[in-house]
Amino acid sequence: MLAELVFSTSDLAQVRFAVSPMWEVGPSLRLLRSGCAHPVHQPWIGQVRPRLAAAGLDRGGLAELVPPAGYVPDFLNPAPASPAPALAQELARILATPAAQVRQDLDRLADEQGGLGPRSRALYAEPRIRLARVVEEIEGYWQLALAPYWARVRGVLDADVFHRARKFAEQGPGRLFNDLHPSVSWTDDALRLDRRQRDLSRETAGTGLVLIPSAFTGPVTFTRVTPPEPPQLAYPARGVGSLWEPRPATTRTDALAAVLGRSRTRLLAELETPASTTDLARRTGLSRAGVSQYLTALRDAGLVSAHRAGRSVLYARTAAADSLLAP
Repeated sequence: MLAELVFSTSDLAQVRFAVSPMWEVGPSLRLLRSGCAHPVHQPWIGQVRPRLAAAGLDRGGLAELVPPAGYVPDFLNPAPASPAPALAQELARILATPAAQVRQDLDRLADEQGGLGPRSRALYAEPRIRLARVVEEIEGYWQLALAPYWARVRGVLDADVFHRARKFAEQGPGRLFNDLHPSVSWTDDALRLDRRQRDLSRETAGTGLVLIPSAFTGPVTFTRVTPPEPPQLAYPARGVGSLWEPRPATTRTDALAAVLGRSRTRLLAELETPASTTDLARRTGLSRAGVSQYLTALRDAGLVSAHRAGRSVLYARTAAADSLLAP
């Protein structure tokens, strides 16, 4: 069906962009659990899917809330309160969800999926207690699947926002919305969404609009409408197709080695993809103790971040390190 959202001058003034960690959690988990290959995300899937299974997160409470297709409870995607909220801020919003909304969302999930899983039924019975467990599981999933890659993903999302915000400022809302996605169009002060399952009106949607680029939503758009919060429209970000492509080899390693030392520079180069101490020792021929010592120094310098994935700790380059290694 075709849904239409009319914009007043006030609504246009409240159109904004946001980068949301939670809008990456649900779609990325759905992709990992699909069991399918993916033309873009396969390098990431190959690294993360085994960790997901080992941690049991492919069959836990969060997996029940994010089914293979269809509706995901709205309380998992609160409207971002700032242009780039941290995951902790969004989790705090989830924890504060009123019990009535949790049950309302779960009723819809049960209706669309033909029932609820055991953990979701427990959440329905005790929202306040069980929401804390959902948040703990989200934090575990984030550390395992997304945090080691967030600097790279965030770069794509930020670039999309910059491009589209500039277009909005220079050419107006019509050009912005008409270029957003094939299912989205702008005509006569109204935003039209093709193939939306439910009706949409300004009376039921709240004011303004939050536009959220996503790396994992796939080829479609997603909406969240939960007044009084503004409606949200998540769409595929520009540049996702090259997200996992190997980056050009740097020509600056010798210069960096003069500052950081050859071993530390080698480790940074090896962290093109996140890796554990054991992985890095095997690749470089350095001892595990030496690798651990160097990684601690690099982390203290803000060039490496550490993320627990089950029994292992994965190390990843930060945006600052990527800048140093850029050709």
